[in-house]
Amino acid sequence: MKHKNYTAYLFDLDGTLVDTAPDIMKGLNYALQQAAFETVDELLTRRWVGHGARVLIEKALEHYGENRPSQELLETMTSNFINHYAEHIADDSNPYPNVTSTLETLSNEGKQLGVVTNKAVHLARLLLKATELDQFMNVIVGGDSMQVRKPAGEPAMYAMNELNVSSSATLFVGDASTDVGCARSAGCDCVVYRYGYNQGHTPESLGADGVIESLADLV
Repeated sequence: MKHKNYTAYLFDLDGTLVDTAPDIMKGLNYALQQAAFETVDELLTRRWVGHGARVLIEKALEHYGENRPSQELLETMTSNFINHYAEHIADDSNPYPNVTSTLETLSNEGKQLGVVTNKAVHLARLLLKATELDQFMNVIVGGDSMQVRKPAGEPAMYAMNELNVSSSATLFVGDASTDVGCARSAGCDCVVYRYGYNQGHTPESLGADGVIESLADLV
């Protein structure tokens, strides 16, 4: 995979470029405590990341037996999570090893780079700026940028259109089934990062074209 001369690279954010679980966990636990629930650990948080803030809250509530929470509870907890998380978005979140250097290399080679995430776009921009990865990105598509989100293919197709590249010239780099589904629907090749947030699935079982040990495998 790494030997193909791709023109563009689309990256998932959480669990692919940045290890965000520590700060997401703190925001989630704040929302849980405000609603009189017990806190959760980072291992559970890592399993729930990848589908956006509201689904994260739903997963946490399901964990505590709240399978049919009220809309008011969901909205309040989601708002509390987002507000807390936005203020502490990179307290303990850092790019994975070799991420910054790999993005710099690809950018210097003239590759078009973008982020396609289910994270709200304003949070994605905050995180990318805080980790200084924003300088490499030519397009950022968030979970609220369109009417659909990953695993639908439209977010990736929108990003490719913005970059003026074809699907055959684009590699999608992610860590979860949502990324593989998005890439497949958009017609892109796809690899997954072994050490990301794969919701408890083995990387090899996700159906990607390959599994990478490090982003450095791309160059």
